Amino acid sequence: MIEPILHHFDWSPYAEKIRVLFGLKRLAWRSVQVPMVMPKPDLTALTGGYRKTPVLQVGADVYCDTSCIARELERRYPSPTLFPEGGAGLAYALATWAERFFEPGAGLSMSGNEALPAELLQDRREFFTHMDFDRFAERTPHMRGQVLAQLALLETHLADGRAFLGGDRAGLADATAYYVVWMLRAFVAGGDAVLSRHLRLAAWESRVRALGHGERREIDATEALTEARTSTPTPGHGVAADDPSGLQEGQAVSVTPDDYGKVPVRGELVTLDATCVALRRRDPRAGEVVVHFPRLGYVVAAA
Repeated sequence: MIEPILHHFDWSPYAEKIRVLFGLKRLAWRSVQVPMVMPKPDLTALTGGYRKTPVLQVGADVYCDTSCIARELERRYPSPTLFPEGGAGLAYALATWAERFFEPGAGLSMSGNEALPAELLQDRREFFTHMDFDRFAERTPHMRGQVLAQLALLETHLADGRAFLGGDRAGLADATAYYVVWMLRAFVAGGDAVLSRHLRLAAWESRVRALGHGERREIDATEALTEARTSTPTPGHGVAADDPSGLQEGQAVSVTPDDYGKVPVRGELVTLDATCVALRRRDPRAGEVVVHFPRLGYVVAAA
């Protein structure tokens, strides 16, 4: 079976979520480091403009958004499962909760952090359009309060002595919560001190960290693009009969995140149902690829 390729950078919290899933599933995978700021020409040759990190590539199939990536990893590599205690729907839904956890944490990581390069801060100011960068300083107490409230939720959930959020075995829910905790410890001033107050959370964090990142091998973007260009994407599944969009298979469509980074990706619709949307597109460097997104959180419209 072909090894998946993760397009990411090591500082990315969202990429850490997927790296943990690689560890949980004990996968061998290939790593392509992408720039932290735009432009990202090698990445967007694959995605058609989508610039969020990470992106998973398997041959000529490109998977955007961590929820979409998690779903595909579970489909391709079902054992060990991401849902050892069941509850797949709730585990996927936690991605929305994690965004509410991530936003104040990200604000704290960027507010007054002199270690961050100026070009990175400017890029994120233009990218995170839902955040008010000019009010970070005055909103710091509020953001810290929100982070503490979210940490308290996790500490409470672990109060019965469970090893992982779902029970005795790690799953998607753990990776979803962990990436924000990882960011707080790595990039927020005083993050270690805040986290040390939550003893159960700290023990859980250590157990998740011990899962590792699987077997990683570095390659360059040229190799990844060549693999896409010389591979054949998987067939689509068409449009669900009861889909409310009125769109048709083969129609030209655009897919756009509904929160931030609202860069539309355009192509030929090949799959549309309650969980996913996929479109076929062609690029001089990547060849013919199919780009996959989750349905939740994305606007699908006629192009």
